[in-house]
Amino acid sequence: MSVSHKSSSTKSTCRLMVYKRALHPELFKLEGRNLQRHGDYEGEMWICRAGHVVRFQTEGHVMTEAVVDNADHLPEHGLVSALPCLGEKEYEHPRDDRIGFVTTIQTEFLTDNLYRATYREMMDFATETDSLFHAWTDNEDANCLSLLDVQTFKKELHVQSYHLSGIGGLVLRTQSIFEVC
Repeated sequence: MSVSHKSSSTKSTCRLMVYKRALHPELFKLEGRNLQRHGDYEGEMWICRAGHVVRFQTEGHVMTEAVVDNADHLPEHGLVSALPCLGEKEYEHPRDDRIGFVTTIQTEFLTDNLYRATYREMMDFATETDSLFHAWTDNEDANCLSLLDVQTFKKELHVQSYHLSGIGGLVLRTQSIFEVC
């Protein structure tokens, strides 16, 4: 594995926030949407610049995951966990109702060459799998990407996200499973 020689002062300000409620789309600048209805559940995915939102709903129960760069504008009502997206973390929500939820967070800072190769690979992956994604350039004309890859199963929704930021070569990956209990 390659480690970036860039300053560690480049920090991710992203947070993964877990809610036991739905969030309103006006809270986010949406770049794309996808709705999956499968069996007993519904999953709605929104892609944003450097983030995403996933709402999972079954029989009137709701769980929402939001990865956002600046969470100051999000409500506290219904918030059950907020994790900084830096390093490696795991979170499992206690099974106290009809929805099970588990997620992992991983961040890496890549060298310029490795970042560019990863970016190209992820763009190829997005188009091959018809994933929900948004690509843009940042203030320093570096290529950035947010991507959601989703798999539906009888009682589970699996979501992998990749958020790539050219400044600092940051790659943020989350893997989440929503489950009908």
